[in-house]
Amino acid sequence: MPGSIHPSAPPAQSTADVHTDPAARDVIIVGAGIAGLRAAQTLQQHGRRVLVLEGRNRIGGRIWTDESTGMPLDLGASWIHGTQGNPIATIADQLNATLIATTYDDVQRFDPTGNPLTNDLNDRIDALLERSFARARAHAEEQNSDISLQAALEAVLDKEPLDAHDLRLLNYAINTVFEHEYAADSSQLSMRHFDHQKELNGGDAIFGRGYRVIIDFLAHNLDIRSGHIVQRVAYADDGVTVVTAHGALRAHAALITVPLGVLQRGGIVFDPPLPSSKQRAIERMGMGLLNKCYLIFPEVFWGNTTLLGYVGERKGEWAEWLNLNTLLGIPVLLGFNAATFARTIEAQSDASIIQSAMRTLRIIYGTGIPQPVDYRMTRWAADPFASGSYSFLATGATPNDYDTLAQPVGKRLFFAGEHTHRDYPATVHGAYLSGERAANEMLSTNDA
Repeated sequence: MPGSIHPSAPPAQSTADVHTDPAARDVIIVGAGIAGLRAAQTLQQHGRRVLVLEGRNRIGGRIWTDESTGMPLDLGASWIHGTQGNPIATIADQLNATLIATTYDDVQRFDPTGNPLTNDLNDRIDALLERSFARARAHAEEQNSDISLQAALEAVLDKEPLDAHDLRLLNYAINTVFEHEYAADSSQLSMRHFDHQKELNGGDAIFGRGYRVIIDFLAHNLDIRSGHIVQRVAYADDGVTVVTAHGALRAHAALITVPLGVLQRGGIVFDPPLPSSKQRAIERMGMGLLNKCYLIFPEVFWGNTTLLGYVGERKGEWAEWLNLNTLLGIPVLLGFNAATFARTIEAQSDASIIQSAMRTLRIIYGTGIPQPVDYRMTRWAADPFASGSYSFLATGATPNDYDTLAQPVGKRLFFAGEHTHRDYPATVHGAYLSGERAANEMLSTNDA
């Protein structure tokens, strides 16, 4: 279907009779997302011979600006989170890229019948969340072992139950504040650690022409081979061999930047297997899901607020929309869905997903609103090169797991990606900085 976004991959090929590429190179980087591109750029600037292998038929990884509709629609990352001291904002300034500041306080919420929430009800949402979360955290700290955010909340609500109306308000807040932010159900998030990360100052911003300006800048003059799905990485004291369907490639060292979800499903075979400590960290961590549904309309029928909220009867169903008319001047609404509901609708047809979204919009704006003339939607869990959107700390995981995932294996095998950055995981700048860190680790060794 024209508006459906699916991963693009070349057909599978047998590796039984692969040929070995004899070309000399210092580093092979697996993955042309922002971590891999920044690492490649850094290494090349220091005179290293670098080859980047990308399984998709495009570069950028989970940064993906689609312009097939004539409008720049970011299907993956959208925001610069914190514009002060952020290397992504610095590059944007160098490129004179247009950045548009966004505020999450500019929101209009609607109840299940489509009526706007009063100021009192908006204040009540904030108060319920603040009180319930504080008590849930206090309860979790009293436990001998880690529990989920949801388990902690339920323990609090068992002692002080909410009526159905307040519970709906609280569920909306939990979904939009936490589940959308961390791309995971509250039942999956570690109450002790899920929000440990640091934040940069300066507010958030989106790109006027899409995030691809950063990818294009980083990829300039790099040797990138797309359509090369890495199947196996063998590493030893004398170097690495990276096997794809196109052949076996040799280098002094390899940098693995594939997403956590790919590591979790065993998308790459490592020979010898990764150390048990790294394998356990991979298993403990969570890979979240946040999907997008862009609906392109013939005309604007909604208001001017940046965000639209729907406090529906069922938690997490089309609860948050971004108004791209206010931000970019285009007649587009972007609906977000996270975690369980996102996984549920991934299995549905495009038509069913649009019908579900339109039911919510018609509750809010009336049955006379037009059908969208086009759309774009993502299915990141089904993407074999991602298997999700970004990492989170699941119950039982700790921030130390980020450090474990970042550690090199000997002097030949290195790792980068947002899931390897303790301070800024699940962000573009975290992925960028992880690539920079890994490149510097490799430069500090004599052979890479």
